[in-house]
Amino acid sequence: MENTCSSCQSAINEKESKYSLKKYGKNLCRDCQKNSKVIESKIKEKSTGRKMYDPENMIKGRIAETLIEELFLSLGYNVFRYGMENTVPGIMKLLAGVRSDVASNIRRMPDFVIQHPERKDVYFIEVKFRASEEFSRKHIAKDYPYQNAYFIVVSKNHIKCITYKELEEGKEISKSSKNYLGNRKEFDLNKEVIISFCKFAVKFFESV
Repeated sequence: MENTCSSCQSAINEKESKYSLKKYGKNLCRDCQKNSKVIESKIKEKSTGRKMYDPENMIKGRIAETLIEELFLSLGYNVFRYGMENTVPGIMKLLAGVRSDVASNIRRMPDFVIQHPERKDVYFIEVKFRASEEFSRKHIAKDYPYQNAYFIVVSKNHIKCITYKELEEGKEISKSSKNYLGNRKEFDLNKEVIISFCKFAVKFFESV
């Protein structure tokens, strides 16, 4: 069974899993090992004995999601929260440490469905926070089911975007890449609005 990062749910190999479990006591991908201050205490749920989520990473992710949600709403998009954690509150905590096809598919559900205000085109959106500003194909599961999804990566300096198909082609997001969200022609976004939200990101993540 494929290992997944308990923070961002991306796929990790057996070597990464063994190292992470030994050093941090939980499955973390290399990015989350580098970018997150891992809580040392091993808190367990009384009823299940499973480890709880790292609240620091959860908060960073939620802030990133809220920034992107408000960005699209401000531009007139219809925005719908899609992930199962929004439909069934608390389910992600219940699934912590659970390895099954059903649990895996729930974790992979995109965060949002957005609809263009004029053309009415609909898009799957997955939001990620990356202090390193790096995101590539290795950060999602090999059998990721939403092959028409867009991945929006929020960092303390930029908001960038890449599609699943582009990741499959070997493209990636890095500090030097130019795949800014404002350059996505399919979204028709106002770059000035994006810049203002980038300033919000700087404000919230400046200490990361």
